[in-house]
Amino acid sequence: MSAASRIIEKFGGQTALAKLLGKNQSTIQNWHAKGRIPAKWQQPLLELAEKYGISLSPSDFFLQRDTPPDDKPPTATHPGELHIGGAVLPCYVLETGDRVFSLTGAMASLFGVKSGSLADYLKAKAVKPYMSNDLTPAENNFIPALIKFDTGGHGIAKEAWGLPVEKFMDICAAYSAAAEQKKLTDRQVEIAVKANAFLRACAKVGIIALVDEATGYQYDRTQDALRFKLKLYLEEEMREWEKTFPDELWLEFGRLTRWDGPVHLRPKYWGKLVMELVYEYLDHDVAEWLKNNAPKPRAGQNYHQWLNSQYGLKKLIEHLWMLIGMARTCETMTELRRKVAEQFGRIPIQMTFYLPLNTKRGRH
Repeated sequence: MSAASRIIEKFGGQTALAKLLGKNQSTIQNWHAKGRIPAKWQQPLLELAEKYGISLSPSDFFLQRDTPPDDKPPTATHPGELHIGGAVLPCYVLETGDRVFSLTGAMASLFGVKSGSLADYLKAKAVKPYMSNDLTPAENNFIPALIKFDTGGHGIAKEAWGLPVEKFMDICAAYSAAAEQKKLTDRQVEIAVKANAFLRACAKVGIIALVDEATGYQYDRTQDALRFKLKLYLEEEMREWEKTFPDELWLEFGRLTRWDGPVHLRPKYWGKLVMELVYEYLDHDVAEWLKNNAPKPRAGQNYHQWLNSQYGLKKLIEHLWMLIGMARTCETMTELRRKVAEQFGRIPIQMTFYLPLNTKRGRH
C-alpha cells in the first residue's frame, strides 16, 4: 500500500477526505493512483489531521512500506545500540523500514524502570494533553503506536515490543511541554529533565540518521536514500525569510561579470549562476527538488528558505563562503566555473566541431 493510500484511509476513504478538503473525489483518486500526495497539499492535510485528532506526521508522506501479514510481525534486519543523552538504547531497523527502540530500553532510559506499564507514564494528567492519539492508551492500556516485531535472533526474546523512534521523541517533547506549565510532580520533573537531555542531543529529523548509523543500515538503504537525503536537507515547509547570502558573494559576482550596478538591483541571470554554482554543487538531488517542487524565487521567497537550520542551511553557508574565497582568486566567471568544477571533481571535456568549407574560396 502506498503512502497516499495509507493517508487517505486515515481520513476515512476518498469520499470522506474529498468532503473535508472541499475537493472533487477525482483529486483524491488521482493521489491514490499515483501513490503520492503533492507537496502543496501536505501541510493542509497535517492541519486537518490535527483538527480532527488523526495521527499523521510529515514522514507519512514519504515512507512507503510493505505491510506484513497481520499474523506475522515484521523482522528486525539491523540491530544496534544508540549511545545518546548519557543512555544506551537498544535499537532496530525492521524489514518494513520502521526504526524502533526496544520498549524496555526506552522505558529504562527515560523513566528509569525496566518493568511496568508505559501507559502509566503516558496517561499522567499533566502530560496527557500533549500526547498524540496513537500514544494515548486505550481502556486496556494498549498503546497503538507500539510495534510488535521479531528480533530475528538479535536478542534474548524471539518477539519484542518496539517504540518507533519518532514516538519516543514525541514522548520527550510532551514531558518537556508539561514541565513548562510547572504542574509536574517531583518524579515527573526528573523524567522531564531526562527528556530535555534527549531533545537536546538529537532532533526528530536527525534521530533516523543516528539509528541507521548505529545499526549499519546506512549502507543498505539505497531505495530510501533519496527520501532520506531530502528529509535531511529540507524543511517540511518554507521558513520565514532571513538574510542568508552574504553581500560578499554578490560583490564578487559583480566584479567577475563586470556588473557596476548596486547589489540589491543585481541582474536576473545571476539566479542561474546561483543554481549552477551553489545549489547544484551543494547537492544535485536537492537542487532538482527545489526546481521541481518549490515556488520560483522572488522577493521574500527563496530556495534557501526550504533548507533546515540543523543541516541544510549549515551546509549552504559553508558552501557560500568557500565559493566567495574561490571567487576572490579569479578574474573571470569562466575561471571561477572551472575552479569550482575542479574542486568538486567535475571532468572537463573538449569537443571538436567540423565546419563546412567556405564555398567562395573553393575546395582544397
